[in-house]
Amino acid sequence: MGRILAIDYGQKRAGIAVTDPLQLVANGLTTVHVKDIWSFLSTYITTESVDCIVVGEPRTMQNQPSDAARFIDPFVVKLKKTFPDMKIVRVDERFTSKMAHDTMLSAGLSKTQRRNKELVDTISATLILQSYMNTTIH
Repeated sequence: MGRILAIDYGQKRAGIAVTDPLQLVANGLTTVHVKDIWSFLSTYITTESVDCIVVGEPRTMQNQPSDAARFIDPFVVKLKKTFPDMKIVRVDERFTSKMAHDTMLSAGLSKTQRRNKELVDTISATLILQSYMNTTIH
């Protein structure tokens, strides 16, 4: 069984989270600058067994694609072309940034630490992955 990899793709950075090989636990992995995402994914997928890639899908409160969809949709299209045999799933990512900030507050992180956008992106990716795992029998 391979890992599930989740991506919180943004305009500047992509938060990355993965499961353990048994797909039981979601863990934040890293944050990658979007210019480096393709080399990161190629290396990771070559060195680790990955069964599925989950990508956060930004939606509005009316369940419509948000403005951010304009740069995430082309990313997903290229992802499917680059890894044609990989299962790719979109997951609603509404509220993940807010939940990430709440998680940081609960963890007692300082104001400076909570301003770390890379950490927010990694936590958001972990929340997206956990959401997928909670709603999917895999």
